[in-house]
Amino acid sequence: MSEQPIVLWLRRDLRLSDLPPLLAAEGRRVLVCFVVDPTLEASSGGRRLSFLYDSLRDVHDQLDGSLLVVRGVAEKVIPEIARAIDAEAVHISADYAPYGMRRDKKVRKALGDIPLCAEGSPYAVAPGRVLKGDGEPYRVFTPYFRRWREHGWRAPADTGVGSATWIDPNDVSGVRGIKIPKAKADLDLPAGERAAYERFADFIAADARDYSTHRDRPDLASTSRMSAYLKFGNIHPRALLAELEKHEGEGRAAYIRELAFRDFYADVLHQRPDSNWWNLNKKFDAMEHDSGDDADADFAAWREGRTGFPIVDAGMRQLRDSGFMHNRVRMIVGSFLVKDLHLPWQRGAGWFLDQLVDGDMASNQHGWQWVAGTGTDAAPYFRVFNPTTQGKKFDPSGDYVRRWVPELRGISGSAVHEPGALRPDDYPEPIVDHKQQRQVALDRYKALS
Repeated sequence: MSEQPIVLWLRRDLRLSDLPPLLAAEGRRVLVCFVVDPTLEASSGGRRLSFLYDSLRDVHDQLDGSLLVVRGVAEKVIPEIARAIDAEAVHISADYAPYGMRRDKKVRKALGDIPLCAEGSPYAVAPGRVLKGDGEPYRVFTPYFRRWREHGWRAPADTGVGSATWIDPNDVSGVRGIKIPKAKADLDLPAGERAAYERFADFIAADARDYSTHRDRPDLASTSRMSAYLKFGNIHPRALLAELEKHEGEGRAAYIRELAFRDFYADVLHQRPDSNWWNLNKKFDAMEHDSGDDADADFAAWREGRTGFPIVDAGMRQLRDSGFMHNRVRMIVGSFLVKDLHLPWQRGAGWFLDQLVDGDMASNQHGWQWVAGTGTDAAPYFRVFNPTTQGKKFDPSGDYVRRWVPELRGISGSAVHEPGALRPDDYPEPIVDHKQQRQVALDRYKALS
């Protein structure tokens, strides 16, 4: 066994258990580090940064302070760290997002003779592994899902705090660390590996059985809320799958399908990195969108939750006030932006990435393209969600709307979704006529044919 130490560079894997890069430690001396990337820091909202910083604190505490946090450009600081301890190698979890792949290519070159070793990924099945019989990637989810299930995934890696002898960053000369930044915003869920496992255990015990029937209900606290934990790698999806395999029922099957969607969108982005901001279906590049002062005013009303459509406003205020939005409501507000206000999906996707704690490039961008009808397995563009109908169906009691739109708390039951004469003076009238704008959307779709 080599006596040279190794560097464990954490990125989207902020945990110590079930961590494949840590398998290389085998009881050796390991320096664990995290690079606060100014580019990613600048593109993340306050709540997502707070979740990141709290996740780092959890790792730091588990290691009794043996986490080196630095700020800088990875291709500069990672080689400095590796050479400061005469590292045999730098170990990472593979990153398949466009930015991460470009960064890692630069780091690998800058390291020179020191290898950058990638083990594992943030996904149950890494992008590029699930392919058609002819070797081509899937563009439709359902056949991808079947093949994904057949492919399977590895068991959780047996790693933890005891996997290595941790190098104290204070004993490393020539490298300047920083204190983990303070949280920039309040979070409605605690961050970190230990919180992730506790959260999922609570979900399995209380809500997993009814997940298939309750997951579309924003008025019920019945979803797992694991998305941010998965985003930052506080827990790996295979750990969730290993637990789910112990159970039976439609709820389990529905949850597994959602984990497969996460892998699918990551695979699509990996195969088509331009699809992070451009239409996957190039036909829609010619789609007419609104612009100018009126369009900007509509976007501001949507963003601030004052469209006059209760379910839309509730969702946008939940996003603004908590950094989270229920998935069903994400589809409703997305459809409203693209098909009622006729604005490009990229504007909504950008706002979501700014606000969401769980903002993930692959899931966010391709979720928006699904709604807009421009991506893989897309809802046809002519499928336009009626926000009032959707509200009544998925928030039948009106509790979700009343929670987030206090102006409407005096209206009982489902009437809150269509207040009519009960609409209070301090709540706006609808900014558009849904029926009219639905027809506009259909006409613009037909113009592309």
